[in-house]
Amino acid sequence: MPTHSQLSGRRVLIIEDEALVMMLLEDTLTDAGCEIAGAASRIEEALEKARSLAFDVAVLDVNLNGRQTFDVARCIAQRGIPFVFATGYGAASLLADFQGVPILQKPFQQEDLEAALCLALAGGRQAACA
Repeated sequence: MPTHSQLSGRRVLIIEDEALVMMLLEDTLTDAGCEIAGAASRIEEALEKARSLAFDVAVLDVNLNGRQTFDVARCIAQRGIPFVFATGYGAASLLADFQGVPILQKPFQQEDLEAALCLALAGGRQAACA
């Protein structure tokens, strides 16, 4: 499967509490030419990595072990870094502050992940990866 040049070399932070989904994300992102900047499965760890790591875009599960990741999302947004919410609940589960953030609906395919990341990197504007 060809990788998209817009994603190739991008450093991605993954915030996900389900081990199998984490592995799927890592494999899918690597296949798309991305580098994994870091991964976290707990809120405290996610906040620390969101504050300290260098990354181009993030994938955030909305719910980590029963706790919402909105504080992590705010931290990433304050740094001016785009991100995607991954959720099985849809846009209704998001706060009004985050209504424009791209959503990766679980379960997802590689094309869905790539499209959501491209949308986030384009600033929420509809743009195809080149």
